[in-house]
Amino acid sequence: MSVLRLYTQKFPNITFEPEYSGLEGYLDKINTQALAKNPPDIVQLDAGWISDWASRQILIPLDPGVNLSKVDQKLLSSGQYKGISYAVPLGSVAYGMIYDRSALEKLGIEAPQNGWTWDDFFQMARESKPKLPKGVYFTKDFAGDYFAYSAFQYSKGKDKVMTDGGKFNVDENTFLEWTQTFEQMRKDGIVPPPEINLSDKEFDPGLDLMVAGKITMRMSFSNNLGGWDSLKRGTYALVTMPRSQQAGGWLKPSMFFGVSSGSSYPKEAKRFIDWFINDPEAGALLKTVRGLPVNREIAASIEKYMSEIDKAGLSMFYTTLTNGQTYSPGPNGWINYVDRDWPLVRDQLSFGKITPKEAFEQLKAAAHKYEK
Repeated sequence: MSVLRLYTQKFPNITFEPEYSGLEGYLDKINTQALAKNPPDIVQLDAGWISDWASRQILIPLDPGVNLSKVDQKLLSSGQYKGISYAVPLGSVAYGMIYDRSALEKLGIEAPQNGWTWDDFFQMARESKPKLPKGVYFTKDFAGDYFAYSAFQYSKGKDKVMTDGGKFNVDENTFLEWTQTFEQMRKDGIVPPPEINLSDKEFDPGLDLMVAGKITMRMSFSNNLGGWDSLKRGTYALVTMPRSQQAGGWLKPSMFFGVSSGSSYPKEAKRFIDWFINDPEAGALLKTVRGLPVNREIAASIEKYMSEIDKAGLSMFYTTLTNGQTYSPGPNGWINYVDRDWPLVRDQLSFGKITPKEAFEQLKAAAHKYEK
């Protein structure tokens, strides 16, 4: 809100009516608004949605109107469709893990270090088994988690779960290794039972399993440390995603801004986006709330304003930058595969309704309707 107020102070003829929403159900909400021809002027998008929205002509090109010359080309391309920029990332973040330092100390387990491996992760989980108090678990059950598994397969040198060309690419042996390992940890009480696992809501003081002290570790993006720290000061630390033959983590563009084709104020919307990513005053105010700014000059200029929490996130960011995997938003048209088909398999796995082998076959079968 502070950045919106600043913009209105500078340009009193521009005011905002922000709409707040959690991620759950957000895509359905904005899709409904777009179909009803009542979308926001400026819409916030995830990378995986952009090609779909651009292909349906729900977004308009940002050029002319938004200066994208100082945005890293790798990041810029993630907001493009057929070579045209329809959305721009607001920052970039590293995908890794966050852990409760005091909880690991109480268990007598040494904290993980950047560069650790998946073997280290699973050994640490097994080591925790006899030490965990009742009702406390080492980590979440990530057996059917799309992003966690993607990191594992990436680290094994098996590439992306879906190819950029739109083909199913889950490696069966790697998937079975992952899901069977978590199946055993579920039986051993190292990860939560399904009803607890599915109750988790990030950053909710009452429902976030790590904040509630029910798990010691979970996946995180580098810019999210401040959110958890605000709930329990000085408790948490970041570490890179475990690796195997290759790195497991990657740099990901954070959320994007695009301009709706149904906007009544397209020029004004573009002007705000241009200011948001390119103005030093906006950068100083936003810092790393949305990740490291995509404008290289702004990113360099804000380090002097950073808190120790911001610097910790930046440290993981730069560590991941040196050898992290290449981020891909996935092929066009696969949104529902990630958001609906995969979670259906995840839940069945978690509750033991299907075996890991059946889960693989179900994911493979579901992919056929998306393949080109």
